[in-house]
Amino acid sequence: MSEIDVLDLYKQAGAFHEGRFLLASGRQSPFFLQSTTLLQHPKAMMQVGGLMARKVLESGLKPDFVVGPAMGGVTLAYEVARQLSEELPDIRGIFAEKDGMGGMKLREAFEIERGQTFIATEDVLTTGGSLLRAVKAVETHGAKCIGLCTIIDRRQETGPLAGYLLMSLKELYFDTYVAHEIPAWLAERPLREI
Repeated sequence: MSEIDVLDLYKQAGAFHEGRFLLASGRQSPFFLQSTTLLQHPKAMMQVGGLMARKVLESGLKPDFVVGPAMGGVTLAYEVARQLSEELPDIRGIFAEKDGMGGMKLREAFEIERGQTFIATEDVLTTGGSLLRAVKAVETHGAKCIGLCTIIDRRQETGPLAGYLLMSLKELYFDTYVAHEIPAWLAERPLREI
């Protein structure tokens, strides 16, 4: 599957939107990718998870587990781990959840051994804040992040994120704006909070 096919999956599922959107980062954008609309379909989830698993293996990585930030990253981390289990039979898929203090934590049921390695997954990467908070939550247990994998990388810059190897299925940059810098053409559109 080529890069354009990933974006086509979003469009076919009605998950690519145009308008004016308030993103989780606080910035505003004329476009929004609604991954929950796409990933509620098992076939799409399997396709995307398979592509992400392939990226991980082609990078030569063999993680002990995959983690995703809750809520959106829960099923994605599981599917990537499921697909990786063909090559890595003992791999697990886990998630990190908000800790109520601006960070993330792991549930006690997720046993992490010091020195284990992991991949962190995300659907759409804008700033990387949620993904990096999930990584930090796991690293406090002594595990080592060996890579990040995302469906769409929306950052303007390319390459690693915070020093971590970053793999994405598609790089798709479009401008986002802080509230006081919104261009007139975008300000005319009604703001939708997502």
